[in-house]
Amino acid sequence: KNGKIENVGANLAVPQGYTTYSAKVVTPGFIDARSMVGLSGAYNIPSDQDQVERSSPIQPELRAIDAYNPEDKLVSYVRDNGVTTLHTGHGWGALISGQTIVVKTKKGLTDEVVVKPVAMIAMTIGPSVSGLYQSPGNKSKQIAMLRTELLKAQGSLRNTGKDTSRPASDLRLQTLQQLLKGELKALIAANTATDIMSAIRLAKEFHLKLVIEGGAEAYRLIDQLKAAQAEVVVHATMSRAGGETLNMTMENAGILHKAGIPVSIESGFEGYVPKTRVVLFEAAIAMANGLPYREALKAITINPAKLLGLEKQIGSIEIGKDADLVLFNGDPFEYRTKVCTVIIDGKVESQNCLQ
Repeated sequence: KNGKIENVGANLAVPQGYTTYSAKVVTPGFIDARSMVGLSGAYNIPSDQDQVERSSPIQPELRAIDAYNPEDKLVSYVRDNGVTTLHTGHGWGALISGQTIVVKTKKGLTDEVVVKPVAMIAMTIGPSVSGLYQSPGNKSKQIAMLRTELLKAQGSLRNTGKDTSRPASDLRLQTLQQLLKGELKALIAANTATDIMSAIRLAKEFHLKLVIEGGAEAYRLIDQLKAAQAEVVVHATMSRAGGETLNMTMENAGILHKAGIPVSIESGFEGYVPKTRVVLFEAAIAMANGLPYREALKAITINPAKLLGLEKQIGSIEIGKDADLVLFNGDPFEYRTKVCTVIIDGKVESQNCLQ
């Protein structure tokens, strides 16, 4: 009712005027913990690839809300596969590529689908940065450049105090100051143990709220991740092993969970068509490789909701939460099962099975 879940339970009396949908399984709407859908478009041509601005490797002031395209074909594609919420935005390859955003995948203009206009600051440590920019040329230079910008923001913050009521004169400094004050999380893409440790040291030095994205070798750094209180968004389980992901394992999510580290699963970014993965399938493979069944479901529902600070609004089927639901004709993690109906904010947005 009014876009919210009004009641939950067994043998409920359904009031008159309500439409009934039947399914073998109903889950919360899926949350893609990290995506570039809506900025990295389906056609894979320059005009629909807005995830990385190549004029500078450090641009925290870039807003995803100004680039997100709710009408991109990939938005409807992931919605048809049960994704009702996307954490998307500026992507891999820049030291600081910009801000991320949380949106619903329902039809509508950007301002109508936005849940959180600024979620995190997207950063990258690793070889993809050096592949896009002349400088930094190596990993030491990457960290030096990041530290330089954060020190500038830190110094400016000390000089001006924490009064944010005045208009910002420097968008870059303002955004980095939000990072330093803990108002925004540092979403750092890092895959090798070396790069993950660099991210941990950086977060420790500047007291950043750290989210490791990708984390192909996170399973090697359990104690270090716990000590840093880092959250982890695991890149697609079926990603191709090579380069910085050479030592990835499909057991990564299961190992992290067993160690007591909350796991969210992302679709991430693909440089080739069709440009995105489906988190439902990735969670299923993680489940087949050591992540318990219910935890696999949590990795694409309530865990990313908590990661984004939206657990009171989305991520589970509870009274008062957004009516984001996915109806299946069988076990969601069985490949032959179909997503029959996708409901977002109480409205049917996708129907793929006969009722």
